[in-house]
Amino acid sequence: MNDAVLSFDDIRQEFPAPAGSAAVRVIDGINLEVGNGKFVAVIGPSGCGKSTLLQMAAGLLAPTRGMVRHRGRAVTEVNREVGFVPQQAQLFPWKTLQENVELPLLLRGVAATERRQRVASALESVGLTGFEQYYPNQLSGGMQKRGSIARTLVYRPDVILMDEPFGALDAQTRMVMQDDLQMLSRDAGATVLFVTHDITEAVLLADHVAIMSQRPSKLLANIAIDLPRPRNVFEPFKNDGFEAAYDAVWTVFRSQIGIRQRTH
Repeated sequence: MNDAVLSFDDIRQEFPAPAGSAAVRVIDGINLEVGNGKFVAVIGPSGCGKSTLLQMAAGLLAPTRGMVRHRGRAVTEVNREVGFVPQQAQLFPWKTLQENVELPLLLRGVAATERRQRVASALESVGLTGFEQYYPNQLSGGMQKRGSIARTLVYRPDVILMDEPFGALDAQTRMVMQDDLQMLSRDAGATVLFVTHDITEAVLLADHVAIMSQRPSKLLANIAIDLPRPRNVFEPFKNDGFEAAYDAVWTVFRSQIGIRQRTH
């Protein structure tokens, strides 16, 4: 893929084990490229290293072997050019929503007038206009998650890393957030690397679904999802081609969770 924004080249990751034990190899030679403006979902069994890939792309963890590149440059320190949306919203409880969203701009020395404009735009994009002076404990879980996404969007990163961002939400809020995310990622033109345990979510949101194996993990497949956009996240099976795309992903993934084909 010659337009790769993120590339993972022959990545291996090992973590120390208790004294006298061999190191634990979590990732064993993964190669993955994420194209410009593409939405790539990563799925795999628990503990296979999905979140580890995000940490490497953010420069929070160096691979034991191999290289992570962002726009062709090796990631060797904290990568301030990417945005990271973790599983929990992680808004600062002593700051208002506006102050939370504004923080990345403050740290980058953006002038006050531009900060106000960009914060207002980011909050509008996630449907939180009017809640600027609310504190996190005055917001619902879904609103806190929207605030976390706005805080990432406000400094306009070209890559957004998302680690199961909707996993803790109730089913209805999760669908609304999925619908919002596909619109936001399209409008922002950002490249998204999105970790999830949910195959339906992966197929509905992604341009490609990368499937990781059991630990020590390898990349089993990188399946293109060629469904028209925008996609109906509320009624998945009404999307033309959804069933075939889901089956293609499930056929590969099922081998990693010990489920055998039933016969009738």
